[in-house]
Amino acid sequence: VQLVESGGGLVQPGGSLRLSCAASGFTFSAYDMSWYRQAPGRERESVAGIVSSGAFTAYLESVKGRFTISRDNAKNTVYLQMTNLKPEDTAVYYCSARGWTSVYWGQGTQVTVSS
Repeated sequence: VQLVESGGGLVQPGGSLRLSCAASGFTFSAYDMSWYRQAPGRERESVAGIVSSGAFTAYLESVKGRFTISRDNAKNTVYLQMTNLKPEDTAVYYCSARGWTSVYWGQGTQVTVSS
């Protein structure tokens, strides 16, 4: 099983980034997917989630209207489009797959929002 995040980097406040998470080794279309983040000295928090079909999504209140989670089950990939980024969005971002009996995590990608 692998979840490989990409797309992180350094961006100025107000900028945008698109994170991707490529999955392999399990039936991606059967798993709900989420993006989490963890800032230094803080607990990991759920940022956005999407059900296996893609029909429903949910967001952390502070990112509503700025972040969009989506998935492409044909490509085994989940995305997080982030716009109007703020310094407080700085964190390591992880994707996670949750099935009936299994939870998988990626290694994370760093997002730094700074001028």
